[in-house]
Amino acid sequence: MKILMYGDSITDACWNRNSAIGAYDSYGVGYVRSIAGALIKRNPKEYTVINRGIGGNRIVDLYARIKADVWNHEPDVLSILIGINDIWHEIGGQNGVDIDRFEKVYRMLLEDTLARLPNLKIILCEPFVLEGYATKENLEKFLEIKEYAKVVKKLAKEYGAYFVPLQEDFEKKAKEYGAGYYLFDGVHPNIAGAELIADKWLKLFDEEVNK
Repeated sequence: MKILMYGDSITDACWNRNSAIGAYDSYGVGYVRSIAGALIKRNPKEYTVINRGIGGNRIVDLYARIKADVWNHEPDVLSILIGINDIWHEIGGQNGVDIDRFEKVYRMLLEDTLARLPNLKIILCEPFVLEGYATKENLEKFLEIKEYAKVVKKLAKEYGAYFVPLQEDFEKKAKEYGAGYYLFDGVHPNIAGAELIADKWLKLFDEEVNK
């Protein structure tokens, strides 16, 4: 089973662009590595995990590179985590993606991908944010990600994709231990945050996707 992980820096997590698929540094140091490790530990012959996250990406960037980085690999499972940069780029440089355009482009990505790969199973991960040093100054704007997350959940239902909820789990852990232990700047996961994503993803994969 070939599983392709698609998204921004949260997925990217410093994977080595020069490495072959399956090399030790081809997964990055984030949640993708945790998922790959868990699956390959079960059966190294059964699972191939490919990281195609690129830091700074928005939904429009994912759509622009969908052929080279997804379709050409012909995965069995596509997992997408995107959304926070669509807001962050607007705050930082007025180059974000508003929610209506976000939905339109995400819908195009799903429709075009399913037309190309009709047997593909798709997992949509909920974008998330917490208060941290990178987000607290514009926290109200960053919290609009919850509305983007509603779009992602709606699209998952419409297109028969699977949905991984994450925001509520991050909020619960932040109350218990502090946000910085999970998202070190309010956006990017550290080890605890990466493991939280991986655990939620693997639970859904085992219970719903890998049947």
